[in-house]
Amino acid sequence: MKNPILYTAAFLLTISLPATAQTSNYEAIKQLLATKQCHNCNLRNAGLVMSDLSGANLSGANLAGANLSRANLSGADLRGANLTGASLFGVNLSEAKLSGANLTSADLRNTYLVNVELTDANLKNTNFHGAVGIPSQIAKPEEFYGWGVAAAEKGNLKPAIDYFSQAIALKPDYAGAYLSRGVASYQSLDRKNALEDAKTAAKLFEEQKNAEGALTAQAFILELKTPYGEKVTTGKPSFMDFVGSLGSVLLQFLPF
Repeated sequence: MKNPILYTAAFLLTISLPATAQTSNYEAIKQLLATKQCHNCNLRNAGLVMSDLSGANLSGANLAGANLSRANLSGADLRGANLTGASLFGVNLSEAKLSGANLTSADLRNTYLVNVELTDANLKNTNFHGAVGIPSQIAKPEEFYGWGVAAAEKGNLKPAIDYFSQAIALKPDYAGAYLSRGVASYQSLDRKNALEDAKTAAKLFEEQKNAEGALTAQAFILELKTPYGEKVTTGKPSFMDFVGSLGSVLLQFLPF
């Protein structure tokens, strides 16, 4: 006996799409939900929000413009798939295979990318903001730095520190990333690591003959060495307020 729930789900997913999305293959959606097998399927503009597609075979599938927000695609095979303009917001892509996939202008914000395979994937204009586990080889140090500043500005200090660390891993002499990580650690009440990063930043700025950066780092070091009871200011300033109080040095490292 055929499962009426699967048919109902596929039907609702199809009729919920705008008229321009009706080109999605109804039979393909039904097949995917029932079997998780849809090699080379036409799923253009399909609505698959929050679908459990873990381990699904979607290799070569056309998912351009599809809405897969918050779906579970862990371990899925998406090799060679067309995901141009697709929404993958909040998707679990851990262990997924995306080699050769086209992710041009895809929305991968807040995705989970641990151990994802992205060899030869087209990542032009892909939005990785807030993603966890971004492979170092797919972004520039300046991009990781920019994501770190954006996260810190929102008070998300742990992700910010992780982004700054990835920028440093790619570019070991990235003085601005060391200083920013130090500020984020300071905001997290981790003075020990903050001071270590501040000292490293000061040394690198001096070696790079960046006088403004060196002075900024030294000012931060002085702040860190001053006992709490002797500080003129009270309270804990936000990341961006603190950066502003030190000068514009950190902002010059943002990608434009």
